[in-house]
Amino acid sequence: MLLHVVHETTYDYIPPVKTAHHVAHLRPAERDGQRVLRHSLTIDPQPEQRSTSTDVFGNQRCFFGLQGAHERLRVVADSVVATAAPREPADSLPWEQARERLRYHRGAEYDAAAEFLFPSPYVPRHDDLVAYARPSFPAGRPLLDAARELTARIHADFAYVSQATDASTPALEALALRKGVCQDFAHVMLGCLRSLGLPARYVSGYLLTEPPPGRPRLVGSDASHAWVSVYLPSEHGAGSWADLDPTNDRAPGEDYVTLAVGRDYADVSPIRGVIHGGHHHTLDVAVTVTPLPDAGGAPTIADPNPEETP
Repeated sequence: MLLHVVHETTYDYIPPVKTAHHVAHLRPAERDGQRVLRHSLTIDPQPEQRSTSTDVFGNQRCFFGLQGAHERLRVVADSVVATAAPREPADSLPWEQARERLRYHRGAEYDAAAEFLFPSPYVPRHDDLVAYARPSFPAGRPLLDAARELTARIHADFAYVSQATDASTPALEALALRKGVCQDFAHVMLGCLRSLGLPARYVSGYLLTEPPPGRPRLVGSDASHAWVSVYLPSEHGAGSWADLDPTNDRAPGEDYVTLAVGRDYADVSPIRGVIHGGHHHTLDVAVTVTPLPDAGGAPTIADPNPEETP
């Protein structure tokens, strides 16, 4: 599938911001089942400083600095991505055995997935999360089967309510509320898995949403999305990651676009920064995901201007 993603972020400031430094995670990832065919990042006003780098989790990020006063900041990421349905995960180990393979002991072989076992800013390890997860994890159950049931239970037990939480709501608060948005559903599931000793990571991205029959696709009506990736250790060698979406009770497919992975939202927020001035601001975000025709394969797209593709 070919997907065209436009993610537009606009900040309006009162009074004007004097100087600002920002980091953006807005370039889709290169990964199995996903190729970035075209990407541009337009920033207005044009920054005096701009650079790109790869973070510790392998995500590409763009740093930019604005040294002049500005009342508005507009950032537009425009990407064309080729996606394919992910491979069906192999049979997984019983969840207790998977946990033991990641438990630290002297002489154990290092597995990078263990980095996603620890608490993070929005996702603690806590007995309340263990208690919620336990019914899905009876003794001897394969890890992937248990994680799929946990996905379904969160989908059934939690109400999707857009104003119930905000970007800073921690997993324990969302668990108590039993409502929130995709970020909260993902944080709760991460907390459940990690509290049981199972590595899991936060995935940010987009989901293609179809308009009702007979209705046109509305520009800017979509939104960024979040889901979970659970680690499946293998008997021998490296394990694999399996993505699960508790908001929609499904495994992500070719209609999903991955932006970045991290421990939680704090690692991969689309834009964050530090400003001097602008004591009050309003934020407007518009996302449009549109399917493109694929005439027998991915199109050949000329290399874009390097200045436009951090």
